[in-house]
Amino acid sequence: MKKTIKNLIIWDFDGVIADTECLWMENRRKLLNQKFNLGWDLFTTNSYIGGMSWRTRIATLQKMGIPVDEKFEEEAKTLDYAVMNKGFSLTPYITKIFDHTEIKQCIATGGAPDKTELKLKVVGLSEIFPKEKVFVAEMVKQGKPEPDLFLYAAEKNGEKPENCVVIEDSLAGIKAAQNAKMDVIAYVGGKMNNNRDYIKKVKNLGVKYIYNDMRDIEKLLFE
Repeated sequence: MKKTIKNLIIWDFDGVIADTECLWMENRRKLLNQKFNLGWDLFTTNSYIGGMSWRTRIATLQKMGIPVDEKFEEEAKTLDYAVMNKGFSLTPYITKIFDHTEIKQCIATGGAPDKTELKLKVVGLSEIFPKEKVFVAEMVKQGKPEPDLFLYAAEKNGEKPENCVVIEDSLAGIKAAQNAKMDVIAYVGGKMNNNRDYIKKVKNLGVKYIYNDMRDIEKLLFE
């Protein structure tokens, strides 16, 4: 990666800025098993719907023959808010990257707008990432793994795709970055992803930069 030509970092939130993807997946796992008797564990749930916007999750599950709808996501979202009220922490050492003001930074996430706003408040990032630096799936036609959201974020920041680097954890998000023709860094330090099987899946996508420590990502980008 040629550090000098990257003008914009596009961050995913869940599983990258904070290890929250596992929390939302656990809530959906519980509901899916309760309603449809699937018997899924957390890793199975993540393999099917991890990293997706709520619309893409619904469509994916429906294609699998599981009759979920918007009401299902509303129930899951209620559980999510209960979790957020308990609080969660930022990924270790990530704020050192936020301190690099010589490069533009924004967030592009599959999370709902109101939920994303609250997540940023919980971890104290509302000033670093005000509304104009936060892009959600509802702003575009198709969510991850399609490239729409990352391309939209780049456009709104006045940057071409080749001048952007995406930091993602999910396979859907990584594919979206690749489909957008952007460099991608896979962060695998979260609870669900820091294991041999998942890292193998990431490598199979052709990802060159795979890290489980934000200090290594900072070195790659800035040193």
